[in-house]
Amino acid sequence: MTQAELIATLSQGRLPPSLMQLHAGDVVALFGAGLILAALLCWLATPFLHRRPARRTLIRATRGLPPEERALAVARLLGHLPEELRATAYGGGQPLDAEAIERIALKTRPARR
Repeated sequence: MTQAELIATLSQGRLPPSLMQLHAGDVVALFGAGLILAALLCWLATPFLHRRPARRTLIRATRGLPPEERALAVARLLGHLPEELRATAYGGGQPLDAEAIERIALKTRPARR
């Protein structure tokens, strides 16, 4: 049996031939559905594509805190407490000024995750 004979033996479609054709309204509807789907995918992907602020920006955001709290906030950002900030963080020594804390934090590498 050839392919033409096989197609000829199939029963006719139950839809009218006018519904089997693609019209301009159908194309517009499919295009609109595609736009809605693309917008939905962009909205869902936004949290994964958002850039995290730079480490320098995060450290500078702690400027208004007292020295002890700032040292601990920097430790949270870095993942560890730098040795130079231990006395300041635990109140055991002279508190460092804001620029010194920032300089120490920026020269220290963050902990590996």
